[in-house]
Amino acid sequence: MAVLAVSLPLLVGGGAAVAVEDAAAPAPGASGIGDPYWPLDGNGGIDVAAYRIKNAYDIRAQALRGTTRITLTATSDLSSFNLDFLLKASLAKVDRVAAKVAQSGHELTITPATALRAGTRHTVVVKYAGRPGTQRYAGEENWLADEHEAVAMNQPHMATWWFPANDHPIDKALFDISTTVPAGREVIANGKLVSKKQSRRGTTWRWRADEPMASYLAFFAAGDFSIKKGTSNGLPWVNAVSQQLSPAAQKSSHQLLGRTPGIVKALSADLGPYPFSVTGGLTTGLPVFFALENQTRPTYPSVGAHNVSLVVHEVAHQWFGDDVAIARWRDIWLNEGAATFMEWRYAEQHGGQPAADALLNRYASIGASDSFWRLSIADPGAAHIFDEPVYDRGGMTLQALRNRIGEEKFWLLLRTWLDTRSGGNATSEEFEALAAKVSGQDLTSFFTAWLRTGAKPAATADNGLA
Repeated sequence: MAVLAVSLPLLVGGGAAVAVEDAAAPAPGASGIGDPYWPLDGNGGIDVAAYRIKNAYDIRAQALRGTTRITLTATSDLSSFNLDFLLKASLAKVDRVAAKVAQSGHELTITPATALRAGTRHTVVVKYAGRPGTQRYAGEENWLADEHEAVAMNQPHMATWWFPANDHPIDKALFDISTTVPAGREVIANGKLVSKKQSRRGTTWRWRADEPMASYLAFFAAGDFSIKKGTSNGLPWVNAVSQQLSPAAQKSSHQLLGRTPGIVKALSADLGPYPFSVTGGLTTGLPVFFALENQTRPTYPSVGAHNVSLVVHEVAHQWFGDDVAIARWRDIWLNEGAATFMEWRYAEQHGGQPAADALLNRYASIGASDSFWRLSIADPGAAHIFDEPVYDRGGMTLQALRNRIGEEKFWLLLRTWLDTRSGGNATSEEFEALAAKVSGQDLTSFFTAWLRTGAKPAATADNGLA
C-alpha cells in the first residue's frame, strides 16, 4: 500500500490457519485467528483452500447480493465455526445440508447439522445481500463507491464488505470471482478473464487467479472502464482506466499503467522471477488517496503519467506482501519497507540518486528528537501500521543492511527470502534470522537499533551508516 500526500497461538506459517488443541468433543471454533492487532480477524479451526464468489452489483443503487462457495478443511473438531462478514447472510449450507446461521457484528457463526472432524474437507455455501457502503468494522468504513463506479480496495480490511472470508493474511486461498453488472458496464478483478456472458440480468464477468492470495488482496471494480491488454516479455497484462476521468487523465493513466511490464522486468532482475501468471493495473475515478497492491492488478488513483515510483512500489509488493505475505500485522514493515527500498533501487538504476544517498540524506534531514524515530516499526501498533516511519525507516533499514553486509550477500538474502517463502507467510524475526545466516554476522544490535528502539540509530558502521 502506498499513501499519497511474539508468538500467536493460532498462527502457523505457510498459509494455513490451524488450531492445535485436542478436544474430547467438538467445540466452537475461535472467533479470531490470534492476531492481537485485530483479535476478531480470521477464525480458529478452519483452513480455507478456495473461494468461488458469485455476486451481482447494482452500481447505481450501490447494492450487492450473491453467493460464495468456500472449500475448507477443519483443523480441529468443530461444533460450529465462524467467518468474517458484514452483510446480512440469509442462508448457509455445509456439504449441501442446511446449517444454522447467527451474526453479531463482524462475526458470522455457522453451525452445521453434523460436527466437522479435524482433517476433513468441506464445502460451505453462504447466500447474502446488502449495501456495503452502510457497513463499518474496526472504525473503518472501507467501501469505495458512487452511483457510477465501485472499487473494492482497502487494507488491512476489505473482504468482509463483499464476501464471507477467513480474513487474515495467514490463510491464503484460491479465488474465482464472478460479478454481474448492468449490460454495457465492465468488471475488473484479480487474475485472468475466464468468461464474459450476457443474460437478462446483465453481463457477468468471471475472473480467476492462478495463485493463492490473502483475502484483503482480492478485489473487483465495476463501472465504465477503458481496457487495454497485451503480452510483454512473455507475461500477459491487463490495464483498466475509469471513464469517469477526463480524456486527458485517462490517457495519462494508461501511459503510467503501461510502464508496469517494464517495471516487472526490472524488479525481476534483482528479486527473481515474477511470482504470478499475469500483471497489470487499474486506475479508478473515485476520490481515493492511496494505491493498493491487489494481487496481479494493483489499483491506483489518477496521478498522471509520471508517478513511476508509485507503480514501482505496488509492483514490488507483488513479491513483498503478496507472494510472501506477513504472518502478523505487526510485521508490516517487511512489506512497506521493502517496497519503499525497491523504489530507491529502481531510481538508482534509472538515472536517480543512489539508494545509499537516499538513506544518508533521509537520515541527515531528520533530527534525533523528531517523532519519526520514536515508533518501534517491528511492532508499531494497530493504529500506526501505515505511519510514515513504517515505510521510510523500513526502506532505510534495508539499505543500511545492504551497506552492512555488502552487495553480494544482500541480494542473495532477498532472493533466498523470496524463493524459500514463496506462496507463504513470514515474520520479521524469520527475516532477521535469515539475514544473519546468509551474512554470517551477528545482526542483533543492527536490527534492534533500526526496528525496536525509539531513538535515531547511531551513525556507525555496525548500523550501516559509516
